[in-house]
Amino acid sequence: MLRTIPIEEAANVAVRGRVSEQRQPLPLFWSASGLEMNFRGTELALDVETDFSMYEQWISVVLNGAHVARFPLAKGRSLVPILRGLNPERVHHIAILRDVQAMPTDEACCLLVHGLRADGEFLPLAQKQLRLEVIGDSITSAEGAIGAKSEEDWIAPLFCAARGYPFLLAKALDADLRVLSQSGWGALTSWDNDPHCALPLYYEQVCGVLKGEKNRALGAFAPNDFSAWSADVVVVNLGTNDGSAFRQPPWVDPETGRSYQQRTNPDGTRNAEDEEKLRRAIRSFLRTLRRCNPNAHLLWAYGMLGAPLEDLIRGAVETYAREEGDARAHFFLLPMGPEDGMGARNHPGLAMHERAAQALAERIRAL
Repeated sequence: MLRTIPIEEAANVAVRGRVSEQRQPLPLFWSASGLEMNFRGTELALDVETDFSMYEQWISVVLNGAHVARFPLAKGRSLVPILRGLNPERVHHIAILRDVQAMPTDEACCLLVHGLRADGEFLPLAQKQLRLEVIGDSITSAEGAIGAKSEEDWIAPLFCAARGYPFLLAKALDADLRVLSQSGWGALTSWDNDPHCALPLYYEQVCGVLKGEKNRALGAFAPNDFSAWSADVVVVNLGTNDGSAFRQPPWVDPETGRSYQQRTNPDGTRNAEDEEKLRRAIRSFLRTLRRCNPNAHLLWAYGMLGAPLEDLIRGAVETYAREEGDARAHFFLLPMGPEDGMGARNHPGLAMHERAAQALAERIRAL
């Protein structure tokens, strides 16, 4: 018999991603956040509520390790069928993921889980081997990981966390995954030199990249509780947009009129003072990560879409490790390609995400 189970009463159902678990309904803020469960029964549905003005929510369903479905969610509260007709004699491992990144430019955008509706039971999950946090930009948000190479529109359907390297890496390592990522953002500025669009500024909040009173009420701006969940491995994949900023005109703050720019010299080389600003930002973020995750390996990964800042980032990480005596901070150059591995919007496709996940998994195992 089908029964409705409020999310706060769903024993043996694990919440994945950085969330405010004390709030009901449960807000899923970040890419790849969601639910994981071992289910024995025939039918499962999700009691969910969403809203948006521009960017609708998409979710993926992963059944026994295979990505079997993804679909958009309608505005309002609805009961969404996840799976039906399952063999009730088998235990099915199911993950339900938010595919779309947090959207600061759409204050209405939200995904709230009220509960589940099922006719079976949820059995205990095995404990994960490690806690993995991945921080990055559009690559980490899996922008363009689904869709034709010719696609250029910036739309929600072209984000697919289930095909992104963070989820694939967590699968390979049997890790409890949290993703913090924003398209176009960097370690110091965004691709267009906006200094407000830097992930380190918001790292210590649950989801500080969002805006508006609605998200405040959902707990997005609350301090994150690192004592409740501290990572074993933190992968940072930032720098691609910081590199782009050196090739862009100044960004002018509309409120203060102040101009910001990562400059180049007349010969096209990067300005030394601005390079040093980026180095300081990287070292400062690593200190924050170490304070919040005292026992974690910190792995700064870079390079899926080229590596013009490799020497700068590698040097900043190595300087931090030397000055702080931190033997658990490392730089890792991500593999490029394969040549036919590009996806939509000139971003990595599935093949490139798979290759990056494999390389990261090998490096992390070696740690």
